Amino acid sequence: MAGDGRRGTFITFEGGEGSGKSTVAERAAARLREQGHDVLLTREPEGTELGRHLWAFFRDLAATGKTMTAEAELFLFAAARAEHVRTVVAPALEAGRVVLCDRFADSTTAYQGYGRGVDLSTVEAANVAACDGLSPDLTLVLDVPVEEGLRRARALEANEAKRPDSIGSETLAFHDRVREGFLAIARAHPERVTVVDASGSLDGVEAAVSGAIERLLADRK
Repeated sequence: MAGDGRRGTFITFEGGEGSGKSTVAERAAARLREQGHDVLLTREPEGTELGRHLWAFFRDLAATGKTMTAEAELFLFAAARAEHVRTVVAPALEAGRVVLCDRFADSTTAYQGYGRGVDLSTVEAANVAACDGLSPDLTLVLDVPVEEGLRRARALEANEAKRPDSIGSETLAFHDRVREGFLAIARAHPERVTVVDASGSLDGVEAAVSGAIERLLADRK
């Protein structure tokens, strides 16, 4: 399986809309490179050519006002992850690299499971098949109140002239369920998941994230 015999370190960044995880992941990657680590920064679902095509289809569908079923959405993201794990993430880990991934399987559990209401056992089965035995060494959940996160996300979309996808356009209740999903995952997996308060300054969030990563890397020496 993909996770067997790996020599690298796998760290994932999770969180709801506007949590700042993409920016924090980029900063973490730059900091680790400055320290001499061989780092791969990737993201889901856009980490492969297949994933980029699937994501473009998903966004284009939303732009027309159409939607897909929750189960179809689940398997779309699982397909992107299966390709990503086998062609990008696992080879980098086997080469001994530090892999930072912006979203991974926990996002599927939070969004399609808790948010969309797909049965969690179905979500877990899809994740197991897609991940091929691979699990993060550390997951950083950047937590921010839903209203604040959506305000940030919509301001960014306006600045960059982006159109929201069907997930970003969902109701406040949906995003509340997603946030609770991430927090439930953290409670269930305290040995893997660290929750970071992302409501403060970017520098403060970055410091908390860097501390967690440094502790992990020190433990793995």
